[in-house]
Amino acid sequence: MHSQDSYTSKISIIIPVFNEEQHILATIITTHSINTEVIVVDASSQDNTCDIANKAGAKVIASDPGRAVQMNAGAAVANGDILLFLHADTQLPPGFDHMVRETLNKPGTVAGAFKLNIDAEPWGLRLVEWGVYMRSKHLQLPYGDQAIFMKSETFHQLGGFPNLPIMEDFELVQRLKTLGKITIISTPVLTSGRRWLLHGILKTTLINQIMIIGYSLGISPQRLASLYRQRKLK
Repeated sequence: MHSQDSYTSKISIIIPVFNEEQHILATIITTHSINTEVIVVDASSQDNTCDIANKAGAKVIASDPGRAVQMNAGAAVANGDILLFLHADTQLPPGFDHMVRETLNKPGTVAGAFKLNIDAEPWGLRLVEWGVYMRSKHLQLPYGDQAIFMKSETFHQLGGFPNLPIMEDFELVQRLKTLGKITIISTPVLTSGRRWLLHGILKTTLINQIMIIGYSLGISPQRLASLYRQRKLK
C-alpha cells in the first residue's frame, strides 16, 4: 500500500529564466494546480519576465546566471516534497500533478520526465521527437526540456545539479540512474521549437550530439560551453 501522503505531496515547480517575457505566462498557466508552488529564478532579465511571473502568481527570486545555479537556488527555497524543473518555454500537460505523484509511487522509480512534443511544423521535428522518445525511454536519458522531476530528498541526496556551464541535466540524470529507474511519462510536454528553427534542425541536433559525445569523452564542460556559444553566434 502507498501512504496517502505520497498522493498529496506538494510539488515545487522551478523555472530558471532570462528574458523570457514571450513564453513565461503561457508556461506558468499550465502549472496551476492544487498543492503546487511555482518558483521563477531570474538571472537579471532586462525585460518584463519578472513582472509577468509575479502577476501570474509565481514566487520570483534572483540568482546568479547559469541554469544549474538558478535551479539549485530555486530548490533551496522550495517547500515541496517533489521538485519539478521546467524550462521557461515548456508547457506542462493537464493533470501533470497526478502523473508526477503516481510515477514517483512506482517501486524502484527515483525520478521521471515527460515525452517531448515540439511546438513547430517542420516534419524533421517529428523525427527529433521520435529520437528523444526512444533515447529517454530505452536509455533512461531525458533532457532538461522534458521537465525532469524527483523527490526533494533524492535531489538533495545527490547534491543538486552539478555546477556546470552545460550538460548539468545530463550529469544529474546519470547520477539518478545509479539510484533507480527514471520513468518517462507517455503524455508529452510541449516545448518551443525556437532553437531548432533558429539554427536549423539538423545543425541543432548534431550540436546536441557533439556535446554529449564530447562530455562523455571527458572534454571539459567549460570548453563545450564555449563551443556551444560560438555555434549560437554564427
